[in-house]
Amino acid sequence: MTATDISFKRIQQLAIPAIIAGIAEPVLSSTDAAVVGNIPGYGTEALASVGIVGAFLSALIWILGQTRSAISAIISQNLGAGKIEDLKSFPAQAVYFNVIISIVVLISTYFFVEEIFSLLNAKGLILDFSIAYYDIRVWGFPLTLFTFAVFGIFRGLQNTFWPMIIAAIGAAVNIGLDFLFVYGLNGYVEAMGVVGAAWASLIAQGVMALLSLVLLLKKTAVSLRLKFPLHPEIKRLVSMSANLFLRSVALNVALILSTREAAGLGTEVVAAHTIALNIWLFTAFFLDGYGAAGNILGGKLMGENNFNSLWQLTKRVLKYNLIVATGLIIIGVIFYEQLGWIYNKDPKVLGIYSSIFFLVLVSLPFNAIAFTLDSIFKGLGEMGYLRNVLLASTFLGFVPVLFITKYLGWELYGIWTALIVWVAWRGLALVIKYRNKYIPLISSNQK
Repeated sequence: MTATDISFKRIQQLAIPAIIAGIAEPVLSSTDAAVVGNIPGYGTEALASVGIVGAFLSALIWILGQTRSAISAIISQNLGAGKIEDLKSFPAQAVYFNVIISIVVLISTYFFVEEIFSLLNAKGLILDFSIAYYDIRVWGFPLTLFTFAVFGIFRGLQNTFWPMIIAAIGAAVNIGLDFLFVYGLNGYVEAMGVVGAAWASLIAQGVMALLSLVLLLKKTAVSLRLKFPLHPEIKRLVSMSANLFLRSVALNVALILSTREAAGLGTEVVAAHTIALNIWLFTAFFLDGYGAAGNILGGKLMGENNFNSLWQLTKRVLKYNLIVATGLIIIGVIFYEQLGWIYNKDPKVLGIYSSIFFLVLVSLPFNAIAFTLDSIFKGLGEMGYLRNVLLASTFLGFVPVLFITKYLGWELYGIWTALIVWVAWRGLALVIKYRNKYIPLISSNQK
C-alpha cells in the first residue's frame, strides 16, 4: 500500500478547499445578519433577532452535524486499513441516520419556538422577528444535515474539493437572494425584511442539498440505496455520534448562554455581541480548514498505524494554523471598524462592538491550537475524550467565569473573557492528551 502523503502540497490540496467550504457555512448566517442589520428603521432589532435565532439554530445544527466527523473518521480509517470495500452499505445507512434524527429534532422544537426565544431574553419586536425568521429557517435543518453527512463521506474519501464547490455555490445563492428578498426589487419583488433573509437561507440550503446528492452519485461509487442488515460500523457511528452529541451540547451551552446574557444587557449590546460572534465564527471556520486536513489524513494514518507520520502531520498543521491565526489578527487590527460597518451603522452598537473586539483577536491563537487538535482527535476516533474536554471546559471553565464576571459587572467584557477561558482550556487539555498518548507511540512504531 502506498504511504499516505503528508507533504506541504498535499496538506494545501485538502486544507484550501476545506477553508473555502468552511467559511461558506457561516456566510449563510453572517449574510443574513449583515443584510438585515442595515434595514432602515429597525435594523438593530432585526440584527438582534437574527443573532438570537442564529445562535439557537447553530446549536441544533452543530449538535447533530457532528456526525459528519464520525462518518469521515470511520471511512478514512477503513481506507487507511485497506478495508474500504467492506463499507459499501455504510454510507447510505449513515445518511438516513442523520436525516431521521434531524426530522425528530425539528418536530420537537417547532411548536415551542416562542418559549425557546423568550428563554433567550427575546422580547417585543425582537421576539416577533425571531419567531418569523425561525419558522422558515427551521425547514432547512434536515437539508443541512443531509449535506453535512455527504461532506463527511467526501472527507473520508480524502476529497475536500466537491464540498468546497457545493458550499461556495450555496453561499453565492444565499448572498444574492438575501439582497433581493430583504430589500426587494422595485416593481418585481416585494421587500420582505427579516422573513426574506430566512427564505434566502432556506433556498440556499436546498440548493446545497441537491448538489450534494448529484455530486455524490456522479463523482463517487457510493450508493444511497438503503440495504440491510445494518453495517457493523453503524454501532461505532452511533457511539461516536452520541459522544459528539454530548460534546456539542456543552459547546452550544457556552454559545447560547453568551448570547442570552448579552440579550439581557439590552438590544444594542446583543447586536454588538452578534457582530463579534459572527466574526469569531467566521475565523473559527477559517482555522478549521487546516484542521480538516489533519482530520482527513490523521484518520488514514491511524488506520495504517503510522504514528511517526501522524506526529509530523500534527506539527505541520498546527504551525500552518498559527500562521493563519496571526494573519487574521493583523487583518482584524487594521479593519475592525470596517468589519463592524458591514453589519450595522448604529453608532452605539458599533461603539460597544469596538470596545470588546480586541478580545476576539486575543482568542485566535487559542482557537488555532484547540481547533487543530480537536479535528485531528476526531479523525483518530477520540470522541469520548473530546466529550469530556468540552464538558469540563464549559461547566468548570466558561460557566463559572461567566457568572463571576457578571457579578463583578464586567458585562460584555465578562462574556468574552469567559469564551477565551473556554477555548484556552480546550487547547491545553488536548495538548496534554496528545503528549501523553500519541508521542509514546512514535517510539513503539520504530521498534
